[in-house]
Formats: sequence, structure tokens, C-alpha cells
Amino acid sequence: MPPRSNRESEGSLRGRLPPLSMLRAFEAVGRTGSMRRAAEDIGVSHTVVSRHVRNLESWLGQKLVQSSPRGATLTAAGETLFRATCEAFKSIAKTAIQLRVDTRARVLRVCCMPGLAARWLAPRLTAMRNALPDVDINLRALDYGAGNSNIDADLIIGFGDVANLPSGAKPLIRPRMFPVVSPEWLAKNDVPPTLQHLLGSDLIHEESYEQWAAWLEAAGVAINRPLSGIRLGDASMGFDAALAGQGIALTTRLMVAKDMDAGHLIELFDTDIRLGGYFLEAREDGKNRSDVERFRSWLVEALNEDR
Repeated sequence: MPPRSNRESEGSLRGRLPPLSMLRAFEAVGRTGSMRRAAEDIGVSHTVVSRHVRNLESWLGQKLVQSSPRGATLTAAGETLFRATCEAFKSIAKTAIQLRVDTRARVLRVCCMPGLAARWLAPRLTAMRNALPDVDINLRALDYGAGNSNIDADLIIGFGDVANLPSGAKPLIRPRMFPVVSPEWLAKNDVPPTLQHLLGSDLIHEESYEQWAAWLEAAGVAINRPLSGIRLGDASMGFDAALAGQGIALTTRLMVAKDMDAGHLIELFDTDIRLGGYFLEAREDGKNRSDVERFRSWLVEALNEDR
């Protein structure tokens, strides 16, 4: 004879459990110590509560509650049933709360490189919400490179060497990087005739000189002296400085497509140099979450549209 399923086994309890309405009234009486307060607690009249308790006592064949002018007290049998009823109701309440939470919008915490967050993601918040309407996205701008694993986030959009990404990280895009200036800067300065002449120009650096040094080396420029100049905190500050006519900044179409299309920034030279790339890293315990995968799919599609 085949074994019965769990549902069939649970169904066999039917007829052995007292009606829930009786148990609910009884639990309220035991918790509040009063028929009247129990009635107020569950939103019925005290007459209904009293009737449910009497019917439960009849169903069990046991006296459960002793009534007096000072309230209601439980008998020994009542105490036993009250403890079991409380535990059962707590278990049901806990499960119900968890199910309700699961149906609400899930929070997805995303950390992103400051430049990409401010200049590419922020203008696409509506598109992001439309792609994940049931997810509350918490977006933070935070500089993140390979080797930094202490950020509390569900997803991290970082930038680094694509050949040396963090374990489990997925490459997103390797954007072309190129120098840009504003029309105001060009009006006051001669256009560098060759890439080599960039060494004597107003180069805008980020936190270090490494990015410009790597770009110039990839472009075949011989760096015959150490680079110098003012260093700024992040890419966004560099773009703002370039827009204000302060010099030449390295950037990508992801950062400044709108400014270039409007003529606020102008690309110098015709180059195809790619230094590193963006990657997406998910928390180990969230890699299989549906909202994580949906965000990744939207991000990949949107990035490739603007590359």
C-alpha cells in the first residue's frame, strides 16, 4: 500500500480539531483574563465570546474557564489548552508575516562607481523602475575596485582590470576611453597637434596620475617625465572641471554622451583605447535571487545600447 502524502495525513486531523472560532475566543479570554476584554480584542460581543467558550468546553468535555466578578481564570485543563493554542497561533502568525513580507517590494541595495552612478544610472532611474516595478532599489555611489569585499550591498558595479576580476564577478562592458575638452578651453588654447603634445597640456587627473599614464602608454606616447597637475577626488569632479574649461579629461560615452551631443564637450583625436571595464558582483547568498538577475539583465541591455 503506497504511503500517504503529508497533505493526506494532515487531512486526517479534520474532525479532531475544535473549530477555530472557539479556539480564537478561548485564547483571547486566557490572554486578557476577561470575557469582556477578550470580546474587545477580537472585535465581537462578549456574549459571542462566552458562547464560544461554552461550546469549546462542551466539545472537549472539560471545564476550561472559571468566571467570577473579578474576571475569568483558567482551570488546569484550560492552562494546558491555552499553552498549546498560544504556540499554534504564534506559529501561524509568524508564517503569515513572512508570507506578507515576501509579497511586498524587495529592497535591492546597489553600490556603483560614482561617475557611472551620477552620470549614467541617475538619469535612467525611471527606466530602472519600469524594468523592476516590484523592487525598491537603494542606489549608492561608492568607489569600488577589485579586492575590496567589505561593502554591504546586494550588487556592486565596480571598475577594474577585466583579466583580474573578483571571484564570481561578471564583466559588463569595456568602454572606449578618450580625451575631451570644452569649447571654452579650445578658444583659449591651441589644439595639441599630436598625442605626444598632451604631455604639455592641462591634463585633469583623478585621485592619481595612473589613468592618464596608462592611457598615454596605450596610445604609444613616450612619457619622458613624471606627470603632474591637480588631482581630483573622482571622475565626476574631473568631468565638471572639463565642462568648466579647466583642461583635458579622460572619459567615455557612458559618462558624457549627452554633453558631447549638445556640444559642451569635444573629443580630441581619433583613438580606440580601452582601459579596464565595468563588472557586476553579487553577494554570495543572493546570486540566485530573481531581482538580482532581472537587474543584471536590464543593466547589460542598457549599457550595450549606450556603448
